[in-house]
Amino acid sequence: MMLIKSLCIPKKSLTTVKESATLQEAIDILEKSGYRCIPILDESGKIFRGNIYKMHIYHHQANNGDMSLPVTTLLKNATKFISVDSSFFKVFFTIKELPYISVLDEENHFYGILTHSSLLNMLQQSWNINSGSYVLTIASSGQKGDLTNMTKIINRYCSISSCITLDAEREELVRRTMMTLESGITAETVKQISDHLEKRGFRVVEVEDLENN
Repeated sequence: MMLIKSLCIPKKSLTTVKESATLQEAIDILEKSGYRCIPILDESGKIFRGNIYKMHIYHHQANNGDMSLPVTTLLKNATKFISVDSSFFKVFFTIKELPYISVLDEENHFYGILTHSSLLNMLQQSWNINSGSYVLTIASSGQKGDLTNMTKIINRYCSISSCITLDAEREELVRRTMMTLESGITAETVKQISDHLEKRGFRVVEVEDLENN
């Protein structure tokens, strides 16, 4: 819960529009703010109704649509929200095609928004990109014990700062694991690790030097 809250932009820092506003009032707010979409809230400012997009209003206006209609006429994403205690699986799947995802608090009141950039920053921190030396992308068959064996091999040479496992479909070696190594590791040590992994049946498909990129 605290992690999602810490990543959110709170309501007090956002540009929003009340559901009673007209499309003309909404486009004025959008153009002044520079955002491509903003949340629509009820009159109390507590209940999330959906989002209004600049492009939808422009399209409506270009087709001689009535700009005095309520902003809710073009409301979108009414069901696209998460709560402050949602799992990160839900966060990633919900935000997938949105510029941001609205966040509700424990009382289902609008708390703020979570943006793509916030999620990317969180992932960057989890990868320890700023404190690591190299990232090894290792392909394996995904069999039981593979991750344990990989970490045992690497830990003989250095510490692992972070580990993320991905699935790569339609390949014989279906599992890809990204290991970030601690800072200060030499290229020679990375070569030794890679050779050791290859001898044990793993395939090091990419080595990225974080300190010299």
